[in-house]
Amino acid sequence: MRRTFYTEAAYAIGIITLALGTALMEKADFGMSMVVAPAYLIYQKLSEYISWFTFGMAEYCFQAFLIIVLALVMHGFRGKYLFSFITAFIYGNTLDIMMKALSIAPGDGMLMRTAYYLLGLVICAIGVSLLFNTYIPPEAYELFVKELSSRFGWDISRTKTIYDCCSCMIAVAMSFLFIGFGRFEGVKAGTVFCALVNGWTIGQCSRWLGNHFDFVDALDLRKRLE
Repeated sequence: MRRTFYTEAAYAIGIITLALGTALMEKADFGMSMVVAPAYLIYQKLSEYISWFTFGMAEYCFQAFLIIVLALVMHGFRGKYLFSFITAFIYGNTLDIMMKALSIAPGDGMLMRTAYYLLGLVICAIGVSLLFNTYIPPEAYELFVKELSSRFGWDISRTKTIYDCCSCMIAVAMSFLFIGFGRFEGVKAGTVFCALVNGWTIGQCSRWLGNHFDFVDALDLRKRLE
């Protein structure tokens, strides 16, 4: 039996789950998701010099840059790009809250870290899948994939995998750059593994949601935000 899932709720839950999943992967320390790895590396480097600079801040600053790139690729700036930054700002602050909450959780031992990593990977995939089912502009990461796949008629799961791999390569390049400054963080074996399976995992979550729920708008805002 299919159930109704309001798109506005999907947006809110998507942001919370995505922030939680990212915080869990950071806690595991096996390497961040390739999507957030560039922002994480920026956070690691700048926080050495700016004590109050957080991972969440790095996220919405990097996503602002990504939105500018998207506007150039799409040959124009749209109102939903601004709302996408607002989403990134909300997500960044939620991420900082999640990281503080998890800071008191036990993190020693390979078994515990592995559990954090796998749980974080799946939760992130669920969060992205939920954001793909809402009309409210998602983060720049998801918006970039959604806009390109829509404009060029590409399969969204494959587009996501290609984007993830490109992001992973950028993060690896940044990591090697940061070696000169005494830091090699963020990109590890878990990052590469995530790059290979994340698109497929999101596709499976999206199909499951599509088979069990009808996503319906509770508010009459779609035309204003799209």
